[in-house]
Amino acid sequence: MTLDHPTAGAGEVSTRSWDVIIVGGGVIGSAIAHFLAAEPAFPGTILVVERDPSYARSSTALSAGSIRQQFSTRENINISIFGFDFLKAIDEHLAMGAEAPDIGLVEAGYLFLATDQGIDILRESHAVQRGCDTAVALLSPDALRERFPWLKADDLAGGSLGLAGEGWFDAFALLQAFRRSATALGAVYVDDEVIGLTRAGDRITGVTLRERGNVACGNCVNAAGPSAAALAAMAGIELPVRPRKRLVFYFLCPDAIAGAPLVVDPSGLYFRPEGEGFICGMPPPPEDDADSTDFDVDYAMFEDCIWPRLANRVPAFETLKLRRAWAGHYAYNTFDQNAVLGPHPDVGNFLFANGFSGHGLQQSPAVGRGIAECITFGAYRTLDLGRLSYRRIPARRPLREIAVV
Repeated sequence: MTLDHPTAGAGEVSTRSWDVIIVGGGVIGSAIAHFLAAEPAFPGTILVVERDPSYARSSTALSAGSIRQQFSTRENINISIFGFDFLKAIDEHLAMGAEAPDIGLVEAGYLFLATDQGIDILRESHAVQRGCDTAVALLSPDALRERFPWLKADDLAGGSLGLAGEGWFDAFALLQAFRRSATALGAVYVDDEVIGLTRAGDRITGVTLRERGNVACGNCVNAAGPSAAALAAMAGIELPVRPRKRLVFYFLCPDAIAGAPLVVDPSGLYFRPEGEGFICGMPPPPEDDADSTDFDVDYAMFEDCIWPRLANRVPAFETLKLRRAWAGHYAYNTFDQNAVLGPHPDVGNFLFANGFSGHGLQQSPAVGRGIAECITFGAYRTLDLGRLSYRRIPARRPLREIAVV
């Protein structure tokens, strides 16, 4: 996995002061860099620091690459509406001359299934979604059987199906497109690692890079993904974002499963089509969901936990053939599973773009736009993301997202 555009190696960047330093060049950091560099009202300089320029182990490249509007929080719904519209018109936003990015967007819905125990929550979320003008439908068990004859629905009380504005795409291609656009517009990427922040009272005045030493900044953006809490701690700030490992398995099914959406089972299992087969995964039990930074794959989890649930929901999956698997990491917000966005209330030039809990890829267009607006104008203009600010954490006012996959 390689990028087809240059980055600055050690010693190639001599500038010692930048208007904005973005720590983390994954899809979130690169989206911010793109929107900042494309904003006519922002005349400043942008440095993006990325310690893994191959992105071989980035959360972006290892994600399931999906987008949905079925959330329980209005902000998340509106963020995804913006994001899907952006992806559908990506040629307008991220084309480089005659070269348009190909992210392979597939428009196909999510199907959230519920038993009697969870149907009321599904209905409550459905009401919030309809209030945001999303195209979703509640389906009875009979309607589920009719629409998806391969689906076992005997234990279900219903399901919620996205009819538009949802699907999946090539995550790495989107990252490439954001980064290529940002660099073409003047943002500079360096292969380096932040090992310290310099804080003077209510401001971050600079960052310390492992290879380049001290570099001054006007604003510092935390887009460090699963490492976000460690970066915040360098500024003396506590951030409840932890690296949580998630496994993705790819398998083939000998029997045809026609018209499958991305299915989310009541057990937490999800699966969706991918090429000739399917990908799937599920979170571990809370008691086993410890902080993790390794990339080891637990195949016993597939054999013991995932495969039985797959076969229970889709009997044809009983004869599936597992082909490969990989591990990635969520930047999991243990406080309320929602993103933490915007400036710190006391350190105003330190901005958060963290804690997406698995939703960062799909939220990158709206978050990139929003953080760029905060830096340029001092406020959000496109979407009001104020309720996702850091202030809710010390105030102990969670904005909880129920629909975490």
